[in-house]
Amino acid sequence: MKPYGKAMVRRFGEGNLRGNSALQFIQTSSISIHADEYYERVFIDIFSCKRFDRYAAKAYCMEYFGAKKGQTTGLDRG
Repeated sequence: MKPYGKAMVRRFGEGNLRGNSALQFIQTSSISIHADEYYERVFIDIFSCKRFDRYAAKAYCMEYFGAKKGQTTGLDRG
């Protein structure tokens, strides 16, 4: 997945809803990230018109964010 342009990162919210969100366009679509600091969770959506190994993507994201556990759900289109 090759980035297209710079990632957009915004910090917003109040109290236990405060956190960061990011959007990175990739050459085949986009990746969005929503970080919940209060509960120490990260939600990542990878949308791509090109097939990819979701388990490899999950392993990469878990390592990058230092996650102890995670889950993946996939939806194949077309």
